[in-house]
Amino acid sequence: MPVEKLTALFHENFAAFGELGASVCVWRDGREVLSLGGGWKDRACSAAWTAETPVLFWSATKGLAAACLLHACQDYAVSPLTRVGEVWPEFAQAGKASVTIAELLSHQAGLAALSREADALDHAAVAAALAAEAPQWPLGAGHGYHPRTFGYLVDEVLRRLTGGVTLREYWRAQFAEPLGLDVWIGMPPERAAEASAIFPAKTAPPKGDPFYTAFLTPGSLTARAFASPRGLHSVASMNSPEARASSFGAFGGIGTARGLAKFYALLAGGGVLDGQRFFEPSALDWMTTTLTQGPDRVLQIETAFSAGFMRDPLGTDGRKLRVHFGPSPRAFGHPGAGGSHAFADPHTGTSFAYVMNQMEPGVLPGPKCLRLIAALYA
Repeated sequence: MPVEKLTALFHENFAAFGELGASVCVWRDGREVLSLGGGWKDRACSAAWTAETPVLFWSATKGLAAACLLHACQDYAVSPLTRVGEVWPEFAQAGKASVTIAELLSHQAGLAALSREADALDHAAVAAALAAEAPQWPLGAGHGYHPRTFGYLVDEVLRRLTGGVTLREYWRAQFAEPLGLDVWIGMPPERAAEASAIFPAKTAPPKGDPFYTAFLTPGSLTARAFASPRGLHSVASMNSPEARASSFGAFGGIGTARGLAKFYALLAGGGVLDGQRFFEPSALDWMTTTLTQGPDRVLQIETAFSAGFMRDPLGTDGRKLRVHFGPSPRAFGHPGAGGSHAFADPHTGTSFAYVMNQMEPGVLPGPKCLRLIAALYA
C-alpha cells in the first residue's frame, strides 16, 4: 500500500484544500495499516486534533444502523425478505403492507418525508408518523434516499424484532464494545465533550446542480425529506450536548476514523475479525448485492443501494459510473454529508474511513477524501 503517498496527500488536504481537523484510517486483511490525524478541533486552532478525536459523521451512520438490523435478522432467523408489517404491525397501514425489510433498507419504501409533524428528539412520535404515512411514490417504482427517516425506521424495526432493544444499545453491545470501537450512535453524556465540533461549509453549492435546485425548492420531495422530522436541521444544533447524546440512526453517529475503519474491516473480512465471527456469508450478500439502481427521487442523481449501504452505480457496460468506493465491484459503504466516508472492499480485504470537522457542500464523498481513495488503489 502506498503509505507515503497517502500520508503526503492527507497533509496536503490541510495546506491546499482548507481542511481543519481530520483523520484517515485504512485496514487490510484484518490489521490496521494506516492511521493519521491532524489539524485542529476548533477554528481558533487552540485544541489539537489527533487520530483519537471523535466527530459527527452524519449519514455514514446509516451503514452502522443497517448492519445492526441485518445482524438482528441473522440472530433471530428473520429473512430480510420478511414484510415489515409482520414485525411492526402498525407499519402495514396506508398501503405499505407489502414493504419488506430489504426494501426499507434500500430506500424503496417511499417514506423519505413526513406529511405530519413530529419532533426529531421524539422517537415514538416519529415512528408513529412513519407507520401512518402513505408511500410518496408507487411501491416498486424505484427509490429515493431517506436522509433522516431511515434511522427511525431501522431503529423501530430493530426494537420490534428484539423485544425493545434500541439501536444505540444494540450497536454498543454487539459491535462497539466487543471490538473496542470509539464509535457511538448516541454518545454517553459524560463523554460528549470529547467530540470535536462540526463546522458548516464555507463555500456555496454549485449553481445549477439538480440536487441543490430541488433542495432549495419549497415543497419539493427533496426539501421535505431533509426537513423530516422537525428539528436539528442546523450544524450548530447537532453540536449540542443533547444532540450528541441522542440516538439518530440516519445522521447522528459520532466516532473516530479508526473506529469506523475497524468496523468496516470486519465487513471486508467476510464478517470475521480478531477470530470472532459476527456475520454469516448470507448477511454479507445482502450488503454487497445491489437491490435498486436508477434515478434517485431525492438526491436527483443515479444511485444504487444494497440492504442499507450505498454502492457505486454501474453503466450498461458494467463499468462504474462513479468510483466512490474504489474500483472493486463488491465494495460498499456509506458517506456522510460534508465529506466523511467509510467503506469495505471484500475483494481486497480493505476498509477505509475518513472523518473531518470542516464540511464541504454535498452529501456524497468530496475531493479531499476521493483523492486518498484513488491513491490507495493506484
